[in-house]
Amino acid sequence: MADFSRVLKIDGRPREPAPLRDKLTPVVRETVQDRVYQQLRQALIYGLFDPGEVLIIQDLAVSMQTSTMPVRDALSRLISEQALEALPNRSVRVPVIDPKRLDDLLKARIVIEGAALELATHRITDEEIEALHPLIGHYDEALANRSDYPIEEELDLNKSFHFRIYQHSGSDVLFPIIESLWLQSGPYVRAAVLKFDPKSEISALHYHREILAALKARDAEAAKRALASDISRAFDLLRDTPLTDSEPAPPTKRRYRRKT
Repeated sequence: MADFSRVLKIDGRPREPAPLRDKLTPVVRETVQDRVYQQLRQALIYGLFDPGEVLIIQDLAVSMQTSTMPVRDALSRLISEQALEALPNRSVRVPVIDPKRLDDLLKARIVIEGAALELATHRITDEEIEALHPLIGHYDEALANRSDYPIEEELDLNKSFHFRIYQHSGSDVLFPIIESLWLQSGPYVRAAVLKFDPKSEISALHYHREILAALKARDAEAAKRALASDISRAFDLLRDTPLTDSEPAPPTKRRYRRKT
């Protein structure tokens, strides 16, 4: 019978058994891939890429100061999450503004986010509700002074408002689904924000205040109605947007800013 009690040695020094070494993977390579993926993921959530835009791997790699391999891997992951789509010519693009896709995302967000909001209604405290009011104040200031604030400020405040509430749902299942839906709808939401006219249309602030009032009253149905109106408002702004041609436009050189 083989003696497994002996430790393998090289040059008289003990060596770890091979099975343990085989379980280890290069840390640096995985870290780079993960960072590239997270950065592209955030860029999509904040709509830094336009609907229908073709992404150029080499340009992305140069912008993020990395090789093309982690960029390719990140794009593949985002394609599998339906945040991007692969084209027959092997290029990758942000999905176009399509009525069917808009309706699918709208319905899914209302159902999934509504479920998280309903759970949060019965778990969030009055103090935690009050802590959300400063976000509305900052959002109001950014909306009123658009020339002084980057559009990302509005998008970030809107996302923070919703996600802080969803975190109180206590659901480990719903939260990643919501993140995936925001990832897919990010370019559309940004396009809607750019089309929004604060002087003639109801802003998200109106519905955010309704949501907080409903949470305070522990009225889950009222909170869900306000949420549905808030989400629908953004998608409705894109109903009359000219659709992007099904054939991708020729790639254009574009430098992508690193998000800090």
